[in-house]
Amino acid sequence: MAGDLPGGPSDAAEPDGFPRRRGPGRPAGRRSGAADTRRLILDAARSEFARAGYAGTSVRGIARTAGVDPALVHHYFGPKESVFVAALDLPFDPDSLVPDVLAGGPDEMGERLARYFFALWEDPEIQPRLLALLRTVLSGDAAAGVISDFMTTELVRRLARELDAPDALLRANLCGAQLMGLAFTRYVLCMEPVASTDVDTLVASVGPTLQRYLCGD
Repeated sequence: MAGDLPGGPSDAAEPDGFPRRRGPGRPAGRRSGAADTRRLILDAARSEFARAGYAGTSVRGIARTAGVDPALVHHYFGPKESVFVAALDLPFDPDSLVPDVLAGGPDEMGERLARYFFALWEDPEIQPRLLALLRTVLSGDAAAGVISDFMTTELVRRLARELDAPDALLRANLCGAQLMGLAFTRYVLCMEPVASTDVDTLVASVGPTLQRYLCGD
């Protein structure tokens, strides 16, 4: 289901499972500076992530495929995780997600994680992209493994590194499983009463479970 990847209907699906962006009015055989350089790098990034997976891709490899200096990739996008976020037009950035969840210390961390989760999913502009992302992960197509690898590396493991608790990686994974299951139930299957329950009630219900995963004995 490559066409379900975030990015919108203007993205043409390529055989590697990633959308290829088409710049408006781009003359054939010409580059028009920064905008075309960015597109060139993003095209190369999608190709490299599809070929080598998230863990096997490097900024240097993306630059080599794009025919540019690695410093230019860093200039436009930053580190690898930021290139990935831009290449797939992901609706969240781990650089802000994890610090926001951790802000304020361990107390009520589970509630903050739940509220962050629902703030994304309930946003009418972001929800379609999250649905596309979730369906892609569930589909098992060429892009699913890369997205899963990214989430494991940049979200779950990053959160685990910040937890002052035994079995931190398992705890972070359990949070991810809980939230992915909730997203599937509420937004894909639309199962009642979860689908129509107000967010505050859901946060009050799932927050303590997440808190136990993150900080409990």
